[in-house]
Amino acid sequence: MKRTALLKFLAAVAAAVSFGAAHAAWPERPITLIVPFPPGGGLDLTARVIAPLLQKELGQSVIVVNRAGATGSIGADAVAKSPADGYTLLWGSLTSHAIYSALYAKQVPYDLEKNFTPVTVFGTIPLAFVLNPSVKAKNLSELIALAKSKPGSLTYATSGNGSVQHLAGEMFQRMAGVQMLHVPYKGIGPAMLDLIAGQVNFSIESVAATLSYINSGKLRALAVASGQRVPMAPDVPTTAEAGLKGFEVGAKLFVAAPAGTPAPIIAALSGAMKSILENRADIKEALQAQAVVAAYTTPAEAAQLVRKELDMWTKVIQDAKIKPE
Repeated sequence: MKRTALLKFLAAVAAAVSFGAAHAAWPERPITLIVPFPPGGGLDLTARVIAPLLQKELGQSVIVVNRAGATGSIGADAVAKSPADGYTLLWGSLTSHAIYSALYAKQVPYDLEKNFTPVTVFGTIPLAFVLNPSVKAKNLSELIALAKSKPGSLTYATSGNGSVQHLAGEMFQRMAGVQMLHVPYKGIGPAMLDLIAGQVNFSIESVAATLSYINSGKLRALAVASGQRVPMAPDVPTTAEAGLKGFEVGAKLFVAAPAGTPAPIIAALSGAMKSILENRADIKEALQAQAVVAAYTTPAEAAQLVRKELDMWTKVIQDAKIKPE
Protein backbone atom coordinates (compact mmCIF):
# COMPACT_ATOMS: atom_id res chain seq x y z
CA MET A 1 0.00 0.00 0.00
CA LYS A 2 2.81 2.38 0.94
CA ARG A 3 4.62 1.56 -2.31
CA THR A 4 1.44 2.23 -4.34
CA ALA A 5 0.84 5.53 -2.57
CA LEU A 6 4.44 6.54 -3.16
CA LEU A 7 4.21 5.70 -6.86
CA LYS A 8 1.01 7.75 -7.19
CA PHE A 9 2.66 10.68 -5.43
CA LEU A 10 5.72 10.52 -7.68
CA ALA A 11 3.48 10.30 -10.75
CA ALA A 12 1.56 13.39 -9.62
CA VAL A 13 4.81 15.29 -9.06
CA ALA A 14 6.09 14.24 -12.48
CA ALA A 15 2.85 15.37 -14.11
CA ALA A 16 3.04 18.74 -12.36
CA VAL A 17 6.66 19.22 -13.43
CA SER A 18 5.80 18.18 -16.97
CA PHE A 19 2.86 20.62 -17.04
CA GLY A 20 5.02 23.44 -15.74
CA ALA A 21 7.74 22.73 -18.28
CA ALA A 22 5.24 22.56 -21.10
CA HIS A 23 3.85 26.00 -20.30
CA ALA A 24 7.00 27.72 -19.03
CA ALA A 25 7.99 28.57 -22.60
CA TRP A 26 4.60 30.06 -23.49
CA PRO A 27 4.27 31.93 -25.75
CA GLU A 28 6.42 30.18 -28.35
CA ARG A 29 4.58 31.56 -31.39
CA PRO A 30 2.40 34.55 -32.34
CA ILE A 31 -0.80 35.27 -30.41
CA THR A 32 -3.95 36.24 -32.31
CA LEU A 33 -6.50 38.70 -30.99
CA ILE A 34 -9.85 38.11 -32.67
CA VAL A 35 -11.89 41.33 -32.90
CA PRO A 36 -15.43 40.21 -33.81
CA PHE A 37 -16.35 43.51 -35.45
CA PRO A 38 -15.19 45.36 -38.60
CA PRO A 39 -11.90 47.31 -38.77
CA GLY A 40 -11.94 50.96 -37.77
CA GLY A 41 -14.49 50.73 -34.97
CA GLY A 42 -13.81 51.66 -31.36
CA LEU A 43 -13.14 48.10 -30.21
CA ASP A 44 -10.78 47.47 -33.13
CA LEU A 45 -8.82 50.63 -32.37
CA THR A 46 -8.33 49.63 -28.73
CA ALA A 47 -6.87 46.29 -29.88
CA ARG A 48 -4.44 48.04 -32.21
CA VAL A 49 -3.37 50.43 -29.45
CA ILE A 50 -2.68 47.69 -26.91
CA ALA A 51 -1.42 44.85 -29.16
CA PRO A 52 2.11 46.29 -29.62
CA LEU A 53 2.50 46.64 -25.85
CA LEU A 54 1.24 43.11 -25.25
CA GLN A 55 3.90 42.02 -27.71
CA LYS A 56 6.59 43.70 -25.60
CA GLU A 57 5.19 42.31 -22.34
CA LEU A 58 4.92 38.73 -23.63
CA GLY A 59 7.96 38.68 -25.92
CA GLN A 60 6.02 37.36 -28.89
CA SER A 61 4.13 38.81 -31.86
CA VAL A 62 0.51 39.78 -31.23
CA ILE A 63 -1.68 39.91 -34.34
CA VAL A 64 -5.09 41.59 -34.59
CA VAL A 65 -7.59 39.82 -36.86
CA ASN A 66 -11.13 41.05 -37.60
CA ARG A 67 -13.85 38.40 -37.93
CA ALA A 68 -17.08 40.37 -38.10
CA GLY A 69 -20.66 39.21 -38.44
CA ALA A 70 -23.83 38.38 -36.50
CA THR A 71 -23.27 41.12 -33.91
CA GLY A 72 -19.91 39.70 -32.95
CA SER A 73 -20.96 36.07 -32.57
CA ILE A 74 -19.02 34.74 -35.57
CA GLY A 75 -15.69 35.90 -34.19
CA ALA A 76 -16.60 34.88 -30.65
CA ASP A 77 -17.60 31.41 -31.80
CA ALA A 78 -14.29 31.03 -33.63
CA VAL A 79 -12.43 31.72 -30.39
CA ALA A 80 -14.67 29.42 -28.38
CA LYS A 81 -13.83 26.57 -30.78
CA SER A 82 -10.08 27.31 -30.82
CA PRO A 83 -7.52 25.22 -28.89
CA ALA A 84 -7.28 26.26 -25.24
CA ASP A 85 -3.57 27.05 -25.50
CA GLY A 86 -3.48 30.84 -25.10
CA TYR A 87 -2.72 31.58 -28.74
CA THR A 88 -6.21 32.69 -29.81
CA LEU A 89 -8.03 35.30 -27.72
CA LEU A 90 -11.32 37.15 -27.96
CA TRP A 91 -10.99 40.95 -27.86
CA GLY A 92 -14.67 41.68 -27.48
CA SER A 93 -17.49 43.83 -26.21
CA LEU A 94 -18.79 42.03 -23.15
CA THR A 95 -21.99 44.09 -23.22
CA SER A 96 -22.76 43.30 -26.87
CA HIS A 97 -22.04 39.59 -26.37
CA ALA A 98 -24.17 39.46 -23.22
CA ILE A 99 -27.13 41.18 -24.91
CA TYR A 100 -26.85 38.96 -27.98
CA SER A 101 -26.65 35.87 -25.77
CA ALA A 102 -29.78 36.90 -23.89
CA LEU A 103 -31.78 38.05 -26.93
CA TYR A 104 -30.84 35.17 -29.24
CA ALA A 105 -30.43 32.47 -26.62
CA LYS A 106 -31.55 29.67 -28.96
CA GLN A 107 -29.32 30.70 -31.86
CA VAL A 108 -26.06 31.66 -30.15
CA PRO A 109 -23.56 28.85 -30.86
CA TYR A 110 -21.59 29.34 -27.64
CA ASP A 111 -22.12 29.91 -23.93
CA LEU A 112 -20.50 33.13 -22.76
CA GLU A 113 -19.63 31.62 -19.37
CA LYS A 114 -19.00 27.95 -20.14
CA ASN A 115 -16.98 28.40 -23.34
CA PHE A 116 -14.68 31.24 -22.26
CA THR A 117 -12.25 32.04 -19.48
CA PRO A 118 -12.11 35.82 -18.87
CA VAL A 119 -8.69 37.46 -18.71
CA THR A 120 -9.79 41.00 -17.84
CA VAL A 121 -12.45 43.64 -18.42
CA PHE A 122 -10.19 46.49 -19.48
CA GLY A 123 -12.49 49.42 -20.13
CA THR A 124 -15.94 50.91 -20.54
CA ILE A 125 -17.41 53.16 -23.20
CA PRO A 126 -19.96 55.13 -21.15
CA LEU A 127 -23.36 56.16 -22.44
CA ALA A 128 -24.75 59.69 -22.17
CA PHE A 129 -28.22 61.22 -22.22
CA VAL A 130 -28.17 63.63 -25.14
CA LEU A 131 -31.06 65.58 -26.62
CA ASN A 132 -31.82 68.05 -29.34
CA PRO A 133 -31.42 71.59 -27.94
CA SER A 134 -35.00 72.40 -28.96
CA VAL A 135 -36.34 70.05 -26.27
CA LYS A 136 -37.32 72.06 -23.21
CA ALA A 137 -35.26 70.17 -20.64
CA LYS A 138 -32.07 71.60 -19.20
CA ASN A 139 -31.29 68.60 -17.00
CA LEU A 140 -32.28 64.98 -16.50
CA SER A 141 -34.93 65.78 -13.87
CA GLU A 142 -36.63 68.14 -16.32
CA LEU A 143 -36.52 65.46 -19.04
CA ILE A 144 -38.20 62.98 -16.70
CA ALA A 145 -40.82 65.56 -15.73
CA LEU A 146 -41.47 66.34 -19.40
CA ALA A 147 -41.83 62.63 -20.23
CA LYS A 148 -44.28 62.15 -17.35
CA SER A 149 -46.37 65.11 -18.51
CA LYS A 150 -46.66 63.69 -22.04
CA PRO A 151 -46.67 59.87 -21.80
CA GLY A 152 -45.58 58.20 -25.03
CA SER A 153 -44.85 61.44 -26.88
CA LEU A 154 -41.10 61.84 -26.34
CA THR A 155 -39.05 59.93 -28.90
CA TYR A 156 -35.64 58.35 -28.38
CA ALA A 157 -33.33 57.21 -31.15
CA THR A 158 -31.22 54.05 -31.07
CA SER A 159 -28.95 52.17 -33.45
CA GLY A 160 -31.47 49.35 -33.69
CA ASN A 161 -33.77 46.93 -31.90
CA GLY A 162 -31.90 44.99 -29.22
CA SER A 163 -28.95 47.41 -29.16
CA VAL A 164 -27.46 48.57 -25.87
CA GLN A 165 -29.02 51.98 -26.56
CA HIS A 166 -32.46 50.39 -26.95
CA LEU A 167 -32.12 48.36 -23.77
CA ALA A 168 -30.77 51.37 -21.89
CA GLY A 169 -33.91 53.25 -22.94
CA GLU A 170 -36.09 50.43 -21.62
CA MET A 171 -34.19 50.48 -18.32
CA PHE A 172 -34.60 54.24 -18.10
CA GLN A 173 -38.36 54.07 -18.64
CA ARG A 174 -38.80 51.57 -15.82
CA MET A 175 -36.47 53.27 -13.38
CA ALA A 176 -37.86 56.75 -14.04
CA GLY A 177 -41.49 55.66 -14.38
CA VAL A 178 -42.00 57.16 -17.83
CA GLN A 179 -43.30 56.05 -21.23
CA MET A 180 -41.49 57.01 -24.44
CA LEU A 181 -41.51 56.06 -28.10
CA HIS A 182 -38.58 54.00 -29.36
CA VAL A 183 -37.34 54.93 -32.84
CA PRO A 184 -34.81 52.34 -34.08
CA TYR A 185 -32.35 53.15 -36.86
CA LYS A 186 -29.96 51.04 -38.89
CA GLY A 187 -26.83 52.26 -37.16
CA ILE A 188 -25.60 55.13 -35.01
CA GLY A 189 -24.92 57.48 -37.93
CA PRO A 190 -28.51 57.84 -39.18
CA ALA A 191 -29.79 58.09 -35.59
CA MET A 192 -27.45 60.99 -34.81
CA LEU A 193 -28.34 62.81 -38.03
CA ASP A 194 -32.06 62.73 -37.23
CA LEU A 195 -31.42 63.66 -33.60
CA ILE A 196 -29.41 66.73 -34.63
CA ALA A 197 -32.11 67.63 -37.17
CA GLY A 198 -34.78 67.42 -34.47
CA GLN A 199 -36.66 64.51 -36.03
CA VAL A 200 -36.34 62.70 -32.67
CA ASN A 201 -36.02 64.15 -29.18
CA PHE A 202 -33.14 62.40 -27.46
CA SER A 203 -30.93 59.36 -27.21
CA ILE A 204 -28.93 57.39 -24.66
CA GLU A 205 -25.87 57.02 -26.81
CA SER A 206 -22.15 56.42 -26.30
CA VAL A 207 -19.94 59.35 -25.41
CA ALA A 208 -17.74 58.25 -28.32
CA ALA A 209 -20.55 58.85 -30.84
CA THR A 210 -21.85 62.08 -29.35
CA LEU A 211 -18.88 63.98 -27.91
CA SER A 212 -18.15 66.09 -31.02
CA TYR A 213 -21.83 67.08 -31.25
CA ILE A 214 -21.91 67.93 -27.55
CA ASN A 215 -18.80 70.10 -27.86
CA SER A 216 -20.18 71.90 -30.93
CA GLY A 217 -23.53 72.59 -29.24
CA LYS A 218 -25.53 70.53 -31.71
CA LEU A 219 -26.61 68.25 -28.86
CA ARG A 220 -27.17 68.94 -25.17
CA ALA A 221 -25.72 66.44 -22.70
CA LEU A 222 -27.76 65.90 -19.55
CA ALA A 223 -25.83 63.12 -17.80
CA VAL A 224 -23.36 60.28 -18.27
CA ALA A 225 -24.55 56.83 -17.21
CA SER A 226 -21.51 55.97 -15.10
CA GLY A 227 -20.53 55.96 -11.46
CA GLN A 228 -18.05 58.79 -11.93
CA ARG A 229 -17.76 61.70 -14.31
CA VAL A 230 -15.79 60.84 -17.42
CA PRO A 231 -12.55 62.63 -18.37
CA MET A 232 -13.82 63.30 -21.90
CA ALA A 233 -16.77 65.35 -20.63
CA PRO A 234 -15.89 66.46 -17.08
CA ASP A 235 -18.65 69.08 -16.88
CA VAL A 236 -21.45 66.57 -17.54
CA PRO A 237 -22.90 65.16 -14.29
CA THR A 238 -23.40 61.47 -13.63
CA THR A 239 -26.92 60.06 -13.62
CA ALA A 240 -26.75 59.83 -9.81
CA GLU A 241 -25.74 63.47 -9.57
CA ALA A 242 -28.58 64.30 -11.95
CA GLY A 243 -31.11 62.56 -9.72
CA LEU A 244 -31.35 59.02 -11.17
CA LYS A 245 -29.43 56.74 -8.83
CA GLY A 246 -28.44 53.24 -9.90
CA PHE A 247 -28.55 53.86 -13.64
CA GLU A 248 -25.06 52.92 -14.80
CA VAL A 249 -24.81 51.60 -18.34
CA GLY A 250 -21.87 51.38 -20.70
CA ALA A 251 -20.26 49.09 -23.23
CA LYS A 252 -17.76 46.99 -21.28
CA LEU A 253 -14.74 45.70 -23.20
CA PHE A 254 -12.99 42.46 -22.30
CA VAL A 255 -10.38 39.88 -23.22
CA ALA A 256 -11.21 36.18 -22.96
CA ALA A 257 -9.58 32.86 -23.82
CA PRO A 258 -11.24 29.56 -24.72
CA ALA A 259 -12.47 27.63 -21.69
CA GLY A 260 -9.86 25.27 -20.34
CA THR A 261 -6.91 27.53 -21.05
CA PRO A 262 -4.32 26.69 -18.35
CA ALA A 263 -4.33 28.97 -15.31
CA PRO A 264 -0.63 29.96 -15.69
CA ILE A 265 -1.36 31.30 -19.18
CA ILE A 266 -4.42 33.24 -17.98
CA ALA A 267 -2.29 34.66 -15.16
CA ALA A 268 0.44 35.70 -17.61
CA LEU A 269 -2.06 37.40 -19.92
CA SER A 270 -3.78 39.09 -17.02
CA GLY A 271 -0.46 40.29 -15.62
CA ALA A 272 0.54 41.74 -18.98
CA MET A 273 -2.75 43.66 -19.28
CA LYS A 274 -2.41 44.91 -15.71
CA SER A 275 1.09 46.21 -16.38
CA ILE A 276 -0.09 48.06 -19.49
CA LEU A 277 -3.22 49.55 -17.97
CA GLU A 278 -1.74 50.55 -14.63
CA ASN A 279 1.74 51.69 -15.65
CA ARG A 280 1.20 53.42 -18.98
CA ALA A 281 -0.53 56.78 -18.66
CA ASP A 282 -0.09 57.34 -22.39
CA ILE A 283 -2.14 54.22 -23.13
CA LYS A 284 -4.93 55.39 -20.86
CA GLU A 285 -4.87 58.68 -22.74
CA ALA A 286 -4.91 56.88 -26.10
CA LEU A 287 -7.93 54.84 -25.00
CA GLN A 288 -9.56 57.96 -23.61
CA ALA A 289 -9.23 59.51 -27.07
CA GLN A 290 -11.51 56.68 -28.21
CA ALA A 291 -13.92 57.56 -25.36
CA VAL A 292 -12.87 54.44 -23.41
CA VAL A 293 -12.47 54.72 -19.64
CA ALA A 294 -9.70 52.19 -18.97
CA ALA A 295 -9.48 50.08 -15.82
CA TYR A 296 -7.96 46.70 -14.99
CA THR A 297 -9.90 43.82 -13.44
CA THR A 298 -8.62 40.43 -12.35
CA PRO A 299 -9.87 37.26 -14.08
CA ALA A 300 -12.13 36.54 -11.09
CA GLU A 301 -13.57 40.06 -11.16
CA ALA A 302 -14.05 39.81 -14.92
CA ALA A 303 -15.98 36.55 -14.48
CA GLN A 304 -18.27 38.28 -11.98
CA LEU A 305 -18.89 41.08 -14.48
CA VAL A 306 -19.79 38.53 -17.17
CA ARG A 307 -22.45 37.07 -14.88
CA LYS A 308 -23.68 40.54 -13.88
CA GLU A 309 -24.06 41.66 -17.51
CA LEU A 310 -25.91 38.47 -18.47
CA ASP A 311 -28.29 38.80 -15.52
CA MET A 312 -28.95 42.50 -16.08
CA TRP A 313 -29.69 42.34 -19.80
CA THR A 314 -31.71 39.14 -19.54
CA LYS A 315 -33.98 40.85 -17.02
CA VAL A 316 -34.36 43.99 -19.17
CA ILE A 317 -35.23 41.90 -22.23
CA GLN A 318 -37.75 39.80 -20.31
CA ASP A 319 -39.37 42.77 -18.54
CA ALA A 320 -39.70 44.77 -21.77
CA LYS A 321 -40.80 41.68 -23.73
CA ILE A 322 -38.23 42.42 -26.43
CA LYS A 323 -38.20 39.84 -29.21
CA PRO A 324 -35.37 39.16 -31.69
CA GLU A 325 -35.96 40.50 -35.17
